[in-house]
Amino acid sequence: MLKATSEFAYSAAFLCATVGAVYDVRSRRVPNFVTFPAILLGLLLHLVFGGWSQLGSSFSAGLICGVVFLVFHLSGGMGAGDVKLITAVGCIAGLPHIGYLLILTALSGGIMAIGLAVSSRRFKETIANIGALAVHHRTAGLTPHPELNAGNARTLRLPYAVAIAVGSALSLCLVVVQG
Repeated sequence: MLKATSEFAYSAAFLCATVGAVYDVRSRRVPNFVTFPAILLGLLLHLVFGGWSQLGSSFSAGLICGVVFLVFHLSGGMGAGDVKLITAVGCIAGLPHIGYLLILTALSGGIMAIGLAVSSRRFKETIANIGALAVHHRTAGLTPHPELNAGNARTLRLPYAVAIAVGSALSLCLVVVQG
């Protein structure tokens, strides 16, 4: 894809992630009316500007991003809206940039999670819970932990769409700087 088109796609991906983040902060949900049209937008954007090969690339990007996050959803670590949002952002951004997107989103989410644990004065408890989750998933596979999962209102929960938006913003900056 041309440089201007790539920057446009990443700007659209960042916009999508930001809209999802606003909904996630307000309601703890990322609605389908944000994610599904964004997935279609990404696929169509790449088809129009790059043809069939770019459509395949966009589809692959969304699939890779979605599968990575699906693992965390299946294990009880995040909601389905986050999976659909990263799928949409991946479809819009395109395959060449999802490495940055996934890494910067994970780093953003990790920093935000540490900040949340520290600010809520539950850092030691969080570290112990990470150990409990590791033991649980080693023995039970991807099944959610009975208590330490995104569905439990007593656990610390991070609106992960914010991390996706931050990862998208940082990735956009890299795309622009790299030219």
